[in-house]
Amino acid sequence: MVKLNRIYTRTGDDGTTGLTTGPRRLKFDLRVAAYGTVDETNACIGMARLHAATEDADVDAMLGRISNDLFDLGADLSTPDTGAKLAFEPLRIAQVQVDRVEAEIDQLNATLEPLRSFVLPGGTPAATHLHLARTVSRRAERLMVELAQTEGEAVAGPALKYINRLSDFLFVASRFLNAKAQGDVLWVPGQNR
Repeated sequence: MVKLNRIYTRTGDDGTTGLTTGPRRLKFDLRVAAYGTVDETNACIGMARLHAATEDADVDAMLGRISNDLFDLGADLSTPDTGAKLAFEPLRIAQVQVDRVEAEIDQLNATLEPLRSFVLPGGTPAATHLHLARTVSRRAERLMVELAQTEGEAVAGPALKYINRLSDFLFVASRFLNAKAQGDVLWVPGQNR
């Protein structure tokens, strides 16, 4: 259980932050950047939910589950698996979370017409915010992949799968919401030449 009595601790005044297991890292450390970008993705999803709640209750519920999962992902990333015995069971993204997101992608995508053009960010308010969340989640994925390829660092397979599926979910959910309204905003190659 989380218990926060004081929000500021002054421990980060030197430009470092503590990982769940205790070691301190610079605030621009790749691991910190990865879980910080996951948090940024979650904030974008929160903005999308302001509108999704009125556009489609099922999509809003899916986004609520994803928002909670992203805290799990942040906990996973902030507790590096060093192989050392811990006094607690670290929270990790599980394959069942990946499977749920895949099932929800399939559920939403089943109602959509196949794409015949690239989609531009836009459409309904929720869809537009989901496009922003998608691009931020892709940045989080790039950071996580870079972290996983860094010597001495580890990122679990399910965490990498989850962040990869998340951008797909956000894209499909934006299309689903747009399909209920005016449709996707499509790219027209060379339109303004």
